[in-house]
Formats: sequence, structure tokens, C-alpha cells
Amino acid sequence: MHTNKSSPLRKMDDGEADLTVDLYPFIREYKGGRVERFLRSPFVAASEDAAANRGVATRDVVVDENTGVSARLFLPSNAAAAAATGGERLPVIMYVHGGSFCTESAFCRTYNNYARSLAARAGALVVSVEYRLAPEHPVPAAYDDAWAALQWVASVSDPWLSDYADPGRTFLAGDSAGGNIVYNTAVRAASGGGTGNHVDVEGLVIVHPYFWGVERLSSSELVWDGGAMFTPEFIDRVWPFVTAGHLGNDDCWVNPIDEEIASLTCRRVLVAVAEKDTLRDRGRCLAARVRDCCAWADDENAVTLVESEGEDHGFHLYNPLRASSKVLMEAIVQFINQPTAMPLPAALLPELHELHACGGNKKPSAGDMGSCFPILGVPTRPYMDVFGYGMAMKASSVPQGMTRTSCLHIGGQGRRASKTRYGLPLSHVIRHDKTNMRFSLSAATAPGTCVFHNFI
Repeated sequence: MHTNKSSPLRKMDDGEADLTVDLYPFIREYKGGRVERFLRSPFVAASEDAAANRGVATRDVVVDENTGVSARLFLPSNAAAAAATGGERLPVIMYVHGGSFCTESAFCRTYNNYARSLAARAGALVVSVEYRLAPEHPVPAAYDDAWAALQWVASVSDPWLSDYADPGRTFLAGDSAGGNIVYNTAVRAASGGGTGNHVDVEGLVIVHPYFWGVERLSSSELVWDGGAMFTPEFIDRVWPFVTAGHLGNDDCWVNPIDEEIASLTCRRVLVAVAEKDTLRDRGRCLAARVRDCCAWADDENAVTLVESEGEDHGFHLYNPLRASSKVLMEAIVQFINQPTAMPLPAALLPELHELHACGGNKKPSAGDMGSCFPILGVPTRPYMDVFGYGMAMKASSVPQGMTRTSCLHIGGQGRRASKTRYGLPLSHVIRHDKTNMRFSLSAATAPGTCVFHNFI
């Protein structure tokens, strides 16, 4: 079931070792087609023994025998037992992993552990998709595989799905490139993928999504600040590579258009961004455009934006035990399980004109971006990268002649937070042009306490 996503090693001909594409620490491609992948963690076997797997049984299935697309199912034993005895059936989360369309796997340790935690915390049946990777299978292969997986989920043909799942509560979730894939899969589901087979999706969970474009939305997309994990120049090169040079950075798959956003038929969307992520403003912009373009987004709780202070791209995967990772997980769990009518923790969505401050290339003045966004804060602690990926990416993306420190600290800007303060502060600026806005302020200093603001 497990597929080897790296090209086989073989003896190279003279000159074949010449590097043609360097996207380290993700991937390198050489003349002759040889590929090296660097960003990957060890394969983890599935196990239906929930007691030995932190209360979650896992099983691998083939989704499409023609393409080899497969998935790993995660079934939390307690929630499954309750459903089997007449209790509430489980929501279904189809999860799509990140990795710039060219690395990682649903079966690797990073994503196996994350999907297992998500299943256990949300009490949901998680279907983690193993899709084909570029450059061997350029985009749109990943989109086709995700669409095939969603149709397979909707068919309820698997015994775990038929016995325990509630198809009426199907969510699409993904991070980074996976966030891009699930968004485009939701667009496809709304139209039936050209076949008329509409698939009902309750909600989208899009974490640190990979969207981009030629026009720059903020100064962080124009000039690398010396601290972000990815430089704008690095991101510029990813999409042309994974599409085999056929598509540019203004293609609608990577730079969504209003007509497609308006076509979404899901009922709720959660977008999570990280303050230091170069891709941050793309996620903010998507959330704002969903609110403005989708008729169903008139519901005050339809669009949720969560921002993690002081964090960078994919932090929750590299250190899942971190305080900010737990806060993000809790926000996702609440989103999955709370009824639509109930308020959710959310940041104040920006107006679209605030997300076009650069006007293409103009560098915005200080404060043009981000001043109106409440941020989920966390205590200042050293950044501990348990898998080593975050630091590899940060170290590899430094331009020549520049250096960066080996430790990322999080928390309030320009000050050092207390080592014993575990409350989660929210900073905000009230916009006077907004009407009918209600908000409440609260404080918590007890260890482990979460503080959210609901902006309505």
C-alpha cells in the first residue's frame, strides 16, 4: 500500500548530475530526470489495534486502482463505540497533506501523527489522502486524486464509513499545498466535477494555504524580512515547477478568482494563518473573499479566521506539543463539532481593499497590513522543531550573504513574555468604519487557559 515517493537511485551518466531545479529542502531535479526529495519523515505502518495506537485504529485502502491513489483511515475507538451503540455518528474529515505538491506522504510519521491526533481530538473519522506527486505527476494530478478520494468517501463503500460515519458532516481539510488542493476540490464538488455528481461538503479547514500570484499583497511578499521560512523568490518558483512549466503564478488554481469562490456550496470555512508566514496574506485574502463572494457567508459564523502570533508556516506539524499548536488544534476541533449557529473563535476579517495595499509592486507603509487583525497569542518559548523540517527550510532559504539565528521565539513583539504566564492574550484594533460589531474582553492567567474573542 505504501508507495515510494522518491525516484529510484541509479548510476548517473556523465553530465546527468547537473542540477536543473533547486527547491531545497523540498526537492532537487537533475538533467536526465533524476529527482532527490529531502523533506520527508519515516514511513509508519497502519494498525487496527487502537489500544496500541493511542485510541485510534488505522487502515490503508486503495481509492483508485488505475492511478494507485490510496488513503489511510483513522477511526477513534471511543467515538466509534458510541456510534455503534446508537450514539451520534462521526463527522468525516478528508485530509490532504502539504509539501509543495512534490513531497511528503499520508503514510509518513508527520502526517500519520497529525491525522491520528485530529481524529482523536475531534472524534472524527479521518481519511488522509495519498496523492501522486510532481514532478513525476505534474499538477493537475493531485487535484484529480483528491477529487477521486472525495467521490470514494461520498460513496460510503468502505465498512468503516458505512458503519460509523455521518456523510452529511463531511469536511475537507489540508495544510499548505493540501489547503490549496482541498479548496479546489470544494470548487469541483460544487459543480459535480463536470459530471453532475455534486458532492455535499459541510465545511473547509484550510491551514497555512499555498496560494500566490504575480501581484504582491504586502511588503512581506515583496522583500524577504530575514526571518520568514520562505522567501518570495522561492515561492515564485514552486508553481511553475509542479505544473511542468505549463502554468504561471496567476493561474486560477493558485490565485483563485471571484467566480470560483462564489461557486462554493459548503456552509462554513475556517482559514488558519501564521503571523510570520510569507503566505499569510493570501490566506487572509481568501477568507475575506469567501465572506464577500459567497451568499451563504452572510451567516455571521460562516467564515472563521485564526492567526497564530509569532509562528511560521507549518509550525503545528513540526512541534505538535507546542502551546500554539494545541490552540490551533482546539480551534479546528471546535469548528468541526460545533453547530453552524454557534459562535466560534475568530479574528476580524479584513476588507478587500486592505489586502491590496501594494497595488502590484508598491511597498506599503508600516501599519497598512495587519493592524486590524486580532491574533491568537502564546507564551514566549524557544522554537523546538521535533522533526527538523522547519529549521532545514529556514536555513536553506537564506539568501547569500545573510545569516539568521537558529532559534525562533514567539509571543509579543518587542517584549519578552513571562515564562510562567500561560494565558492566551488577544490584541486588537477596533475599526471605526465597522458597524454592528460586538466584542468582549476577558483575561486569563491560569496555566493552560485559552482566551478567544468572538467578533460578530
